Amino acid sequence: MTGQHDRWAELTGGQAGEEYAQRFAQLAASGHDIHGEAAFCAALLKPAARVLDAGCGTGRIAIRLAQLGHYCTGVDVDSSMLAVARRDAPAQEWLLGDLARLDTLGLNQGFDLVLAAGNVIPLLAPGTESVVVRQLAAALRSGGLLVTGMGLDAAHLPLPEPPVTLAEFDHWCIQAGLTLRQRYATWNGDPYDQGCGYAVSVHSRPAV
Repeated sequence: MTGQHDRWAELTGGQAGEEYAQRFAQLAASGHDIHGEAAFCAALLKPAARVLDAGCGTGRIAIRLAQLGHYCTGVDVDSSMLAVARRDAPAQEWLLGDLARLDTLGLNQGFDLVLAAGNVIPLLAPGTESVVVRQLAAALRSGGLLVTGMGLDAAHLPLPEPPVTLAEFDHWCIQAGLTLRQRYATWNGDPYDQGCGYAVSVHSRPAV
């Protein structure tokens, strides 16, 4: 997520880390697969890939990808979420920072995959969305992938209405030099049809 005026901070007050982690722990305990995003990304990656989890939250996806042999860095502006990630995986790199100012965090660029799951894009601070997409695209190596998941209606968002349309998001990606490769309706790879309430998109940075 981005700074203190983002939609996520307005919803949670920046204190949701433990509650968020408990919710997924309960889902896992009840037999739900909580690693769909990680499995989706892993299928796109070569062994020992470099992954940036942008808006990583409690680190659930980055930790799973690291268990699968990838090198993962997580960035989030919510310190309560990062506290959980650092507790659960202290050896991984977790950075507190605003995605709109990703270039100020001292990251080595050239990630194989940048992930923005969990409605990161719709929950950004209003007006920063195109800037964040440019920052995420700039973090990719030539040929690298931007993978995003976002709700497109109220049923798939913690908001009364979607603040971002898919057409707007695609436009920002084009402006950032990215090309749409694939789009699905779920992290399981179900086909996307116009009007779906959720979109998982894979954009690529052209190889040079």
